[in-house]
Amino acid sequence: MYWLVSVPREDGQQQWARLHENTKTMATVAKFNLPNLKVGTLDALMSMSDDLAKLDGYTEQVMVKLYNFLAHTLEEDDLQKLPDFTKVNNKDLKSYCYTFVWDVAKFPTKLSIKEIHDIIAKNMTKIEKDFKSKSTTFNNLKTNLIQHQKKESGNLVTRNLATIVKEEDFVNESEYLITVCVVVPKNSVKEWENSYWKLADFVVPQSSEMIYEEGDQLLYNVTMFRKTLDAFKTNARERKFIVRDFTFSKTVIEKQRTEATNLEKAKNKAYPPLIKWLKGNFSEAFLNWTHVKALRLFTESVLRYGLPATFMTAILEPNKKSEKKLREKLFAMYGTLDKNASDNTDIGDIPAMFLTGDYYPYVYFDVNTAFVENVRDF
Repeated sequence: MYWLVSVPREDGQQQWARLHENTKTMATVAKFNLPNLKVGTLDALMSMSDDLAKLDGYTEQVMVKLYNFLAHTLEEDDLQKLPDFTKVNNKDLKSYCYTFVWDVAKFPTKLSIKEIHDIIAKNMTKIEKDFKSKSTTFNNLKTNLIQHQKKESGNLVTRNLATIVKEEDFVNESEYLITVCVVVPKNSVKEWENSYWKLADFVVPQSSEMIYEEGDQLLYNVTMFRKTLDAFKTNARERKFIVRDFTFSKTVIEKQRTEATNLEKAKNKAYPPLIKWLKGNFSEAFLNWTHVKALRLFTESVLRYGLPATFMTAILEPNKKSEKKLREKLFAMYGTLDKNASDNTDIGDIPAMFLTGDYYPYVYFDVNTAFVENVRDF
């Protein structure tokens, strides 16, 4: 979590030195340089304050979605590279924030704040639209592949038998006879072998052989006349013998094998460009987000302190368990900036609104990067 703070400029370097000296034991402090932006009218600025707040939330939402999807999509071998995949202008997030420089090429300062707002909004809308399309396509590939793999790896009652059986296990192309596969519990093998031909009329004796064994289940084949199949199924089910709905077909089996191979190839082919896109667009989204924060810091500073737009802006990262002390120190330094706080110079008598609320006597915004540690399910 980083804090962006703005106060009216007084005496340049001395003012900065005081901030640094007073907070250095509680936070990492650096200048957060803002450009000289076009202000426009007060009414326009007040309207932009609301619009920028909405854009801030929207940009953050899209950015976090990109990060979460990237974290959940990376293959195991690439997970350790996640910090490298989420750099901005080749810098880690902290370094980028602490060395923030307004990107004049992307957001020319000759434009109005509204025009810059519209550029960022357009950028993020396109990123979100492309993300929905790319993530849906890739998720569909993954889902289809997982479903296919489940069929290949389930127990004998549910798994695809095409990878287990062979052509010689079946009587094929017979008008009257049919071979079926039956799942038999291991503790019922003797019962099956001694009685399967009695489960219905017209079951061929000595036609059953064990094809495959897995865990506490065995797969048998058995041949019978087609007309007796329904009766056989009913009687087999009563004895907990499960007749699989499976017909041997070279064409179908080859199609299934080709489908699985094609799904794997399609996923592997889609993965590298998707990760590259996510990497690039997370960087772009974070860059856009920090520029929205800068716009908000500038706009609120002008609204709070007036013109000319001369104020000192800083970024602070509170040390662990130092947030409250840092708030108290900032209040002690800048509490008189707000008339409602001017009489509250006693640190022990700071109004709760300044310590726990969103409003402080100085302009304040946070840059919350907790999403890096708290990856959510997508």
